[in-house]
Amino acid sequence: MSSTASKSPKSPKPPRTVRTARTAKTSRSDSTALYDFPGPRTERRHRWYGVLATAAVAALFGWLLYLLFATDQFTATKWTPFEYQGIQDLLLRGLGNTLKAFAYAAVLSLVLGAVLACGRLSEHRPVRWAATALVEFFRAMPVLVMIFFIFVALKVQALPALVAGLTLYNGSVLAEVFRTGVNSVERGQREAAYALGMRKTQVMTYVLVPQAVRAMLPTIISQLVVALKDTSLGYLITYEEFLHAGKLIASNLDYDLPFIPVVMVISPIYIGMCMLLSWFAHWLAGRQRRNPRTEAVGVAPASPGTLLPGGQ
Repeated sequence: MSSTASKSPKSPKPPRTVRTARTAKTSRSDSTALYDFPGPRTERRHRWYGVLATAAVAALFGWLLYLLFATDQFTATKWTPFEYQGIQDLLLRGLGNTLKAFAYAAVLSLVLGAVLACGRLSEHRPVRWAATALVEFFRAMPVLVMIFFIFVALKVQALPALVAGLTLYNGSVLAEVFRTGVNSVERGQREAAYALGMRKTQVMTYVLVPQAVRAMLPTIISQLVVALKDTSLGYLITYEEFLHAGKLIASNLDYDLPFIPVVMVISPIYIGMCMLLSWFAHWLAGRQRRNPRTEAVGVAPASPGTLLPGGQ
């Protein structure tokens, strides 16, 4: 017998399990096939990116502060005029006019968007084509051009011209938002409603729209924020809104007030109003999630029922 035959065959070694940082992280409960978790080296690199970006933003902010202090923008003589009653009244009146224009534009944009969305979802081809043409036209037109055309060519007053321009643009954008939100609802919901004998209006009102609103709400609020910021275009047609009031104050030589302090007063108020709208959107979305109509209803476990007469 040969020496090779006398040797017992070696048992195969079990495969080594190499547990890397990637496999350790993907084994967690929050792993997903759509996201590749970064390894330790990538995480360190991302941390350095965050540190460098923070340092760059801090350096830019410090440089802006240096320029403001170097040009004496924080001296008392440049901020004392804001204590005058006339300037305060002018700013408050401009802020009120801004909110009034935004309120009109927001309500009318939502109504126009709903009407155009219904037209685009219509089964009648002429209605659908007309609604599509209006949406594409007003969505492609610059807001300022529409405002100037209504104010100059049609000789409309400043407030109606501003509101009309904002309504036509934002309403056409919201029409696409509404149409996309309704179409995003699963097709089975629509088919089940029709199978129950509902009409199209009932399907839209009771089935599709309540489900689509939750998906549309962030985009709707974002578009309303755009409408709020676009009210500042009213100063170009001499509408006495918030920015127009700041321009009047800065250009008044009696106050000897440069434009930078006015901007530093007006900008935080605009940012605060936009943040308030965003907060309202988050609050409303959370309230809808807690709505009993949208929460899952617990089902009691099965239990033996009452036997029919004569049953065993």
